[in-house]
Amino acid sequence: MPGCLVLVVGPSGAGKDTLIRLARTALADDPRYVFPRRLVTRPPSADEDNDEIDEAAFADGCAAGRFTLNWRAHGLGYALPAEAGRLADAGRVVVCNVSRRVVAQARAAGPRVSVVEVTAPADILARRLAARGRAADGDLAARLARAVRVEADLTIHNVGTPEAGAERLVAHLRAW
Repeated sequence: MPGCLVLVVGPSGAGKDTLIRLARTALADDPRYVFPRRLVTRPPSADEDNDEIDEAAFADGCAAGRFTLNWRAHGLGYALPAEAGRLADAGRVVVCNVSRRVVAQARAAGPRVSVVEVTAPADILARRLAARGRAADGDLAARLARAVRVEADLTIHNVGTPEAGAERLVAHLRAW
């Protein structure tokens, strides 16, 4: 059965990492689903489960083509490890939180791609971002003003319980 790279995208504060975490728990007994940690040029936090990579290793990895996808946002470098693409090529459903700006690149690059957009109204996003209290998030108004449109296969308006949003994500993943 063909694999798929499932790109979970949306504005900061939409709840992408929360829904991914709940989906990972719901699908933990099925080895077909993989939830790789992305590489970020900052330490992980309670709000973002990532592996830290320093700027030099990020730049070297980009130059050498060692990542499935890579991008810069908010002054940081982000990447999906090469293993993510290999697993999708091998038939696994690989679920990743990525920037909306790399969706076209991912769709053009190879493995089957499905895009899940997670979003919420601006007032909810603002409350969630402010609750993080993470100075590294920078100018919250600027983050909220960014509007990047993507063509999504599924849009989750994450305004109810996290479990309700995760149920929609899990149902989408099981369809692959």
